[in-house]
Amino acid sequence: MSFSLAHLMNPTGLFALNGGIHPQGRKFLTADAAIEAMPLPSLIRLPLRQHIGAQAEPLVKRGDEVLKGQMIARARGSVSAHVHAPTSGRVIAVGYFAAPHPSGLPVPTVTIRPDGKDRWGPRLPRIHIEDASADEIATRAAEAGIVGMGGAGFPAAVKLHLGRKYDLDTLIINGAECEPYLTCDDRLMREHAEEVVDGAAIMAKALGVQRIIFGIESNKPEAIAAISRFRHALGYTISIKVLPTQYPMGSGNHLVKIITGRETPARALSAELGIVVHNTATAHAMHLAARYGEPSLSRVVTVSGRGVKTPRNLRVLVGTPVTEIIDHCGGLTGTEEQLLLGGPMMGFPIRSLRIPAIKSTSGILALTKAELRKSQAMPCIRCGSCVQACPSGLTPFEMNARIQADNLEGAVEIGLMDCIACGCCTFMCPSNIPLVQGFSYAKGRLAEKQSQEHQREETKRLAAARTAREEAIAAAKREAMAKRKAQMAEKKRREAEAKAAEGAAPGAAPEGAVK
Repeated sequence: MSFSLAHLMNPTGLFALNGGIHPQGRKFLTADAAIEAMPLPSLIRLPLRQHIGAQAEPLVKRGDEVLKGQMIARARGSVSAHVHAPTSGRVIAVGYFAAPHPSGLPVPTVTIRPDGKDRWGPRLPRIHIEDASADEIATRAAEAGIVGMGGAGFPAAVKLHLGRKYDLDTLIINGAECEPYLTCDDRLMREHAEEVVDGAAIMAKALGVQRIIFGIESNKPEAIAAISRFRHALGYTISIKVLPTQYPMGSGNHLVKIITGRETPARALSAELGIVVHNTATAHAMHLAARYGEPSLSRVVTVSGRGVKTPRNLRVLVGTPVTEIIDHCGGLTGTEEQLLLGGPMMGFPIRSLRIPAIKSTSGILALTKAELRKSQAMPCIRCGSCVQACPSGLTPFEMNARIQADNLEGAVEIGLMDCIACGCCTFMCPSNIPLVQGFSYAKGRLAEKQSQEHQREETKRLAAARTAREEAIAAAKREAMAKRKAQMAEKKRREAEAKAAEGAAPGAAPEGAVK
């Protein structure tokens, strides 16, 4: 299948999408930069929580020798993910290190000193996909520690098990990559299209769906052409939807809406509509795990911005420090104003260059002052620009007013928890009000309050349980005491009856008689 330029610029067969913005893409910095494999770093730092859910439990200790692909931390709980050694070497620390997270707080981390030999341990056994069951495929995703690589980091195995609970019909592969600067998914589709399509078909088989749809923005014609060359896999015929170039087109629920017309209810799963969304990089990781037994050890990262000397797309080992990635790109120019992990819209500032890239790291940006939109915030003029831009149909200015008045519950009433933190409102605000930061702050406050309330309720529950136990023990003691008293009374009664019976026996001397 081929696509004409006119078709690319005028996507058809799509449903309407509310809101959204058109920021400068600035993808030209790396769009034509082929993926390069980065050399082994001097250190590997592996946070034990690179995913949504419970952190993994470490299986190694300081001084242990590890091999490439060896599991060093085991998933704990139903929503968690294994962590594997990306190369061979020695464990030099199992402790706490700064997290690649907006908080920057230390998290449990395994640090490995590579030995330079990159020696593989036993790989996962290959599975014959054509004959494999849905459970076998989902189990392989769990064994490989695959998580959503589009940024969310949701354990892939959990999503691949959704077919057990929901009647699914469609798998959408998210190739929108709508964040400015980022081109890692674009290059992956261009250079590894057959592998991405195969991974998508493997996941579709696990889900039990009938169709696979790739959603790709129209500013990626080479990726669209590459995927279109491999439109058949495992009995599936792949279809491609060419999406308008608009942010936040890559949001899962919005992708579902524009492609299928089905709208996901607030705080519900698209699986309830019969649809599951996975990222292109996740599909590629699934291909490697199923066909070659490779755990999730590396990913493609876009290093871009005018503040880095040589912008590139690099395949880096999970756990590689940001400082070594930037050094491999020639270092910083000295004009950088801000360093970000992720894209400029939903990424977060890098607090330390020593933090590692993890499974969900799609980009590292070094932005200059000219690339940033920084100016002092002014009072809201209630112009409604944020309302027009919001893809979730919210009223950001009103939510912000309630938050500023410390009326968090009021903000929740008008949709705070439905905010996807895409940043469209902040981008469009003529008063430069950091709206999305305020919403994130409010959600954090609410989560803290809920945690405190949960703690208070748990304390009350434990106190009530203790009181109930003490009352039960006291009641048991009273019952035992009453039982003992009853037994004693019964014993005395029987003794009295026995004595009376003995006195009335034949030949017994009358009471009071003199012998």
